[in-house]
Amino acid sequence: MTQKSFPGSLPDWLDLPEPRGFRPKRKYRTVWISDIHLGTRGCNAVLLLDFLRSIDCETLYLVGDIVDGWRLRKGWYWPAAHNEVVRRILKLAHKGTRVVLIAGNHDEMLRPYAGMTFGGVEVALEAIHTTADGRQLLVTHGDAFDVVVLYHRWLAFLGDAAYTVLLQLNVVLNRMRRRLHLPYWSLSSYLKKRVKNAVAFIGEFEEAVAHAARERGVDGVVCGHIHSAEIRAIGSVTYYNDGDWVESCTALVEAADGTMSLLDWAEENRKAAAARTAPARGSKRKEKEVA
Repeated sequence: MTQKSFPGSLPDWLDLPEPRGFRPKRKYRTVWISDIHLGTRGCNAVLLLDFLRSIDCETLYLVGDIVDGWRLRKGWYWPAAHNEVVRRILKLAHKGTRVVLIAGNHDEMLRPYAGMTFGGVEVALEAIHTTADGRQLLVTHGDAFDVVVLYHRWLAFLGDAAYTVLLQLNVVLNRMRRRLHLPYWSLSSYLKKRVKNAVAFIGEFEEAVAHAARERGVDGVVCGHIHSAEIRAIGSVTYYNDGDWVESCTALVEAADGTMSLLDWAEENRKAAAARTAPARGSKRKEKEVA
């Protein structure tokens, strides 16, 4: 079976129905994902599909920027894998998962439909989530706390253009890595964590979101927007950022007892790839010893 390239065409192994006993699904009370950016070449739809096929949850929050309306207005890009992501989410809703879509700035065209339900998916501007252990969490995309987006929209579009170029380099780099049988690695995420101004912006953003949550009287806040997964206490509030599916490929999950944690799906895939190649390397060494 040949595997087509990602994140463009859908690989054959993801385009098939799931066989019985495909693999045990991980069960969670709640899952948060955001910043998928369907409609862009940077979207890691194949890794996201692998994740969605691996979980069962009572509630799935889509915390904004699910479809990138900014990019689609400039040019249409919608490969099979992006279609399959939508189909998979609708399938979860059909099977009984509560799916809540919080509109972000890139999918702001959905904001006028807040309060409505489409295909079992609830559209909202924000939500309050109560964890299994009784904590209340504000769920919001987070662009309302980004001064650049809020007050300097033209600058946000300029930054988006530069970021798009960086993500295109990401795609080219990972195409080469796949040819060398290497797992996914994000150049843009690596650079962002090492640029002083970007690090400072992330810290200021987190403080602003936590401050707003404190004023709302909640115990914590879940957001996305800045593509930087994090869990940390900021004063009396716990700040959660579920990351993204363009750079880091992460999700925030709640266990049955209310315990919250981050899943780094790209890292899990890297470990799985290493585990698959280890026996092969071991067998080659044994062949050399026999020879």
